Amino acid sequence: MLPSSIQISGEPLSGAEVRDICRGLRDNAVRLLSLRGCRLCDRDFGRICRALAGATSLAQLNLNLGVVSSPSRIKQLAEALRTNRSIQSLFLHGSPLTDAGLALLNPALALHPALVALDLGDCMLGDEAINLICGLLPPDGAKSGLKELTLSANPGITPKGWSRLAIAVAHSSQVRVLNLDYNPLGDHVAGMLAVAVASSRTLEVLDLEGTGLTNQSAQTLLDMVENYPTALRSLVLAENSISPELQQQICDLLSEGEEEEEVAGGAGNIQEWERGREPAAHQRGSSSWMCPSDPSSQMVLMTSGLGDSLLAETEM
Repeated sequence: MLPSSIQISGEPLSGAEVRDICRGLRDNAVRLLSLRGCRLCDRDFGRICRALAGATSLAQLNLNLGVVSSPSRIKQLAEALRTNRSIQSLFLHGSPLTDAGLALLNPALALHPALVALDLGDCMLGDEAINLICGLLPPDGAKSGLKELTLSANPGITPKGWSRLAIAVAHSSQVRVLNLDYNPLGDHVAGMLAVAVASSRTLEVLDLEGTGLTNQSAQTLLDMVENYPTALRSLVLAENSISPELQQQICDLLSEGEEEEEVAGGAGNIQEWERGREPAAHQRGSSSWMCPSDPSSQMVLMTSGLGDSLLAETEM
């Protein structure tokens, strides 16, 4: 039997449902587990963590919207991640981790052999958390590191923290997707990020939606795209004080670069790893954006695999 997915959203979990989830994890019959916004007692959360610790088929774990709601749950999840070897994508968006909570999780995250996508959006993080996150973006291929990082809506991070992240991204050998939307970055931080993008050999997607940018930032980014060859293929600038003309110029230049890569035979599709991202992943096609609908509030069991594009790449 092919591994299935279990997706429950915004529901209280009964004891029977928790038993079924744990049984599926222990039997290695679950490839995706999404409990987005679900309500369950601490005892049941611990049972699920113990079951996922030994699961070898689980590739994606979505605990968005407050499931990891206390220090004790953070510790239980960290303990599970120390043992688990299969999770590739971990979504904790909307969890009140704070810097202290991420410090508890970080050793398990840093040593996990398979983790490549991490969503820490709206997790009440600050500069101390950024110092830890930078350690997940290694500057060379000596160890595995994140390919996708989401830090949306963490207003506690200061320009000093963002500058440190920009340096790490510039030297990272692997990060391809960086989502910083809905942070008060401003033009100064955007300038640092432009330098990071120009230096990065791998960054393909940068989301700066709603980050307080102006035409000053857009001009810097335009100059970067126009004059420096980069891997960047998607730059999200919606909900900023940027003229439509500048946005279109940047979009056109990125599209031209993508077309040239396709003609040369060197372009591959950007992997879609944002299935668990909150509130939704922006999918870029020329100048239009689409938001997938919310997951069903019912338990969904599917025998087909998930995240195949990500899995195919990591298994190559």
